[in-house]
Amino acid sequence: MREKILYTLGAAAVLLLARNIWVMLTGLPDEAFQGAIFRIIFFHVPAAFTCFLCFFVALIASIGYLKTGRMDWDALAVSTTEAGLAFGAANLISGMIWARIIWGIWWTWDWRLTSMLVCWLLYAGYLVLRRAVEEPAQRARLAAVLSILSFTVVPFVFFSIKWFRTQHPQPVLYGEGKMDAGYRAMLYGNWVPLLMIAVILVMVRMEQEKRLRELDALRREAHAF
Repeated sequence: MREKILYTLGAAAVLLLARNIWVMLTGLPDEAFQGAIFRIIFFHVPAAFTCFLCFFVALIASIGYLKTGRMDWDALAVSTTEAGLAFGAANLISGMIWARIIWGIWWTWDWRLTSMLVCWLLYAGYLVLRRAVEEPAQRARLAAVLSILSFTVVPFVFFSIKWFRTQHPQPVLYGEGKMDAGYRAMLYGNWVPLLMIAVILVMVRMEQEKRLRELDALRREAHAF
């Protein structure tokens, strides 16, 4: 049943992505000032949304672990964190490509860019911490605390382009820079397959975490003899 869900989600995500890319290339006009490169926004922004959603789920899972001590919560936390880091990397890389075309530089220490990088590094540190601690309960407890602390940066990243007038463009989904309805529909529409991919990644990683815990338990039993 689990494999059927994964294959179904995967097929749906691929078909929807293919359809969206076709519409982006043939059904939507170039942006007036940026031209064709503007279409990268349909991956750049949904990747950020998916990243932040994964980190939020990791926050809830970390709180759940601290309250209950159940390792299933820990497995969900690490799985969503890894998925969030993947989409965070996609957001950073796509943003750098976009910046190179529009600004002529790969990177600038803008508030939004810098805060996103700091956020990504904090969650990468979460994974480093997990590898540094062998005892499962201690590892899960320390990782949960770090996950909760790391999430405090996420609201800052999200609102930084409203709070600071810097090189990064102002919000395009609301406010002065609100985008055209057709562009907005595609942006949210392309978020759907990315969410499907995120669910697939989390489901696969949770299954891997389950197997790893079983192997760890067997290893500890063998050492006890």
